[in-house]
Amino acid sequence: MAVVRRTREDWTAAALAALAEGGLAAVAVEPLAARAGATKGSVYWHFPTRDALVEATLLRWEHEHTEAVIAHAEQGATPVERLHRLISAVVRPERGVDVELALQSSLGDPLVAAAVARVGSRRMDYVVTLFTQLGFTRAQARRRAATAYSIYLGQAQLQRANPAVVPRTPAAKRAYVADVMLILLAQPDGDG
Repeated sequence: MAVVRRTREDWTAAALAALAEGGLAAVAVEPLAARAGATKGSVYWHFPTRDALVEATLLRWEHEHTEAVIAHAEQGATPVERLHRLISAVVRPERGVDVELALQSSLGDPLVAAAVARVGSRRMDYVVTLFTQLGFTRAQARRRAATAYSIYLGQAQLQRANPAVVPRTPAAKRAYVADVMLILLAQPDGDG
């Protein structure tokens, strides 16, 4: 029988899947190893502690669910196109809302709290930049970025708690994205 060697990437992928399915508590070395048909030593070969595994998993989540999404959005030629690409990307159910919600539920853990804060700041800064490029004042851009982020988190929660109300078909998703764009790009009435 051939021995399959697990890489750091294999273990962080397994940990991310466990996190999505069972929250932070599911990222435990022994169950992960058993699930992978490996020994605990295989995990500890790459990560000296569970915290090291959690940290690496959080970095993977940050890359896949923030940096890669921003890179995708940046392929748009204009700020409006970039915002549209961003909104379109984050309303897809395969974007990993279970991981997002599990992390939001685990903010009592200092590693998770630090990663979520860092990612939240990165996401907000990116969207604020898009809105300022569109001509909104810094204050307006911050409010709209907070609205966009709230829409994303609300969408994630609805997808888990009441998926029947979330757009499912490609046409419904396009219409939803169009509505979100109209809301976010509406001209301000007040002083900003």
